[in-house]
Amino acid sequence: MKPDSNLIWVVVLMVLAQMVAFYLVKDLDWKWVMFWAYVFGSCISHSMTLAIHEISHNSAFGNNKAMWNRWFGIFANLPLGIPYSISFKRYHMDHHRYLGGDGIDVDIPTNFEGWFFCTRFRKFMWIVLQPLFYAIRPLCINPKPITRLEIINLLAQFSFDVVIYYLWGVKSVCYMLAGSVLGLGLHPISGHFIAEHYMFLKGHETYSYYGPLNLLTFNVGYHNEHHDFPNIPGKSLPLVKKIAAEYYDNLPQYNSWIRVLYDFVMDDTISPYSRMKRQLKATRGLVDWRTSQNCRKDPSMD
Repeated sequence: MKPDSNLIWVVVLMVLAQMVAFYLVKDLDWKWVMFWAYVFGSCISHSMTLAIHEISHNSAFGNNKAMWNRWFGIFANLPLGIPYSISFKRYHMDHHRYLGGDGIDVDIPTNFEGWFFCTRFRKFMWIVLQPLFYAIRPLCINPKPITRLEIINLLAQFSFDVVIYYLWGVKSVCYMLAGSVLGLGLHPISGHFIAEHYMFLKGHETYSYYGPLNLLTFNVGYHNEHHDFPNIPGKSLPLVKKIAAEYYDNLPQYNSWIRVLYDFVMDDTISPYSRMKRQLKATRGLVDWRTSQNCRKDPSMD
């Protein structure tokens, strides 16, 4: 349970790689702008969201430098084009504290999503539109007051977008935004959104994936391990599995996120409703987590 200093350099290199890409696409035909946005930009953008996930757990600078992680998250956010890092941190900690908590965990689809996206075609469209639902869902399920850091995140991101437009034009900005939208929608890496907590098997709420895409996603596929030990950086989660193999090897697991997406669309018994939802009791503005066995605070949640 210690910071991953390599994460800092990886994020810096990813930001620089996208800056080079912004420059290279500025004079391309639109068809090639969109081609590279999907083939390259989407991979970097989705990978960066998972770097931000790591940073939200204070994996870059450690728990004793929580604000350093927040500022670094804002920096990592820049090539995504959309302010995301600070708000993600606030809601993701709820996901860990109250997994499946009705009205708190915004990773749970709304009743509308479960009701409407129930056919194969509609489930396919739901996957394509995932970035939209992840943006809107918090406002519907668990709206929170805007914080000073979120305003800073917004201003920093808007200023960066304006600078990119001024330097290299609209194609670079479209490449940036399209890469983020496409990378979080119909994309092989997006299989992790469904693989993590959708109940393909009754009684199993969280699933791990041990395939090669973990190399691009900071081992987010090791999801049982991550929820058991959220204060351990993704780099070390394979070691967790190795040390505690008797606890993880026999759990249901995936080897292909593409297959997860296919099965989600084609299996008529699976839909956005296929999630564990827990009822929480609110008392004087606090949450009584009745099913939790361990209420100790994880320092990475600061």
